[in-house]
Amino acid sequence: MTDASEEPVVRDAAPAEAVEVIDSREGYLEAVRRIREGHGPIAVDAERASGFRYSQRAYLIQLFRRGSGTVLLDPPAIGDFTELAEAMAGEEWVLHAASQDLACLREVGLDPDRIFDTELGARLLGFERVGLGPVVAQLLGLHLAKEHSAADWSTRPLPTSWLVYAALDVELLIDVRDREAELLAESGKTAIAEQEFEAVRLRETRPAPPEPWRRLSGVHAVRGARNLAVARELWQARDEYARAVDSAPGRLVPDASLVAVARTPPGSKRELAAMRSFSGRASRPEIDRWWAAVEAGLATADLPNTRVPSDAPPPPRAWADRNPDADRRLKAARPAVAAVAEQLNLPTENLLTPDTLRRVAWEPPAETTPEAIGAALAAQGARPWQVEATADAIAAAFVRAAQTPPDSALDDS
Repeated sequence: MTDASEEPVVRDAAPAEAVEVIDSREGYLEAVRRIREGHGPIAVDAERASGFRYSQRAYLIQLFRRGSGTVLLDPPAIGDFTELAEAMAGEEWVLHAASQDLACLREVGLDPDRIFDTELGARLLGFERVGLGPVVAQLLGLHLAKEHSAADWSTRPLPTSWLVYAALDVELLIDVRDREAELLAESGKTAIAEQEFEAVRLRETRPAPPEPWRRLSGVHAVRGARNLAVARELWQARDEYARAVDSAPGRLVPDASLVAVARTPPGSKRELAAMRSFSGRASRPEIDRWWAAVEAGLATADLPNTRVPSDAPPPPRAWADRNPDADRRLKAARPAVAAVAEQLNLPTENLLTPDTLRRVAWEPPAETTPEAIGAALAAQGARPWQVEATADAIAAAFVRAAQTPPDSALDDS
């Protein structure tokens, strides 16, 4: 791994030009012209209002291209981005942690043909810290302030300090991209990076889970189908209201409050209103809404399952009892994969996701050969470079696990 102590002495970054938000059709078309006339990759970033708004839409889109300068666009004001999409078609987009922004960019019609992800590039290079600030400091010797990353970007007008932050997020990305590309080439990882970038670009948005209410933080502490029904009805009532008022659900009533009510449902609306654990800015003003949800949960005949069906293997701590052979395979394969990751100077999870290894160990192919293991890994979504790097080591580990006497311990720590 790259040693953080090797980072250069840093100086504060500053925008190359004055920053302002473009929120008119005329200004937008002029910005598109500038982007067309620039050259090389296009740095792209987007700011949302996560934690403040219900939607995940972009409230600011930032672009930078050499020869074009920096462009800050107001998506709600501009609306249609057809001309910009055409200007950016076929060009390489440079993003940091692209998976966080691609969905909201696609929502306004901006969809890249190829990308360079500087956060993922830093991971592949073995950097200890991969946030944009640390990466900029390490590669460019500049200090990038990140104090506005969790701001409410739906605010209008946007403060100048926020705009400076937003401009710097893209102004430095092209230089970071170029330096990372050099380092990836020097370490023989260019092809690996290209496969990983393309995998991020093509990754489909996960469909909403069939029972999204089960994502309530702390819902595992709710016992019994009836109480879970109360949790479900409260979550649905909050979600509908949050959507209607375009607010992050947790800002209306925190998850902990919903779980507290579900664990010990009150007997009346007055009792619900008196619960100290039932807090949040909408808890008392919308008390009728929440009480109706509690009543619905207590009365429904449609009770949820207390356990969630899953095709995933059980937690590894249960393997020794439930599937001792799989347990031994996993304990043999984990250090083998970790050794390959260390050799390649990669985080283990970027070499092969823990879930992929668990699934193949739990249900291995009939033949324990590198070819069969490689096919099983590919079926779980491993990229060609990952298969090539790990199939031999995993196959050898599985063979070793099968040949080890059952009463001999395999330590995968």
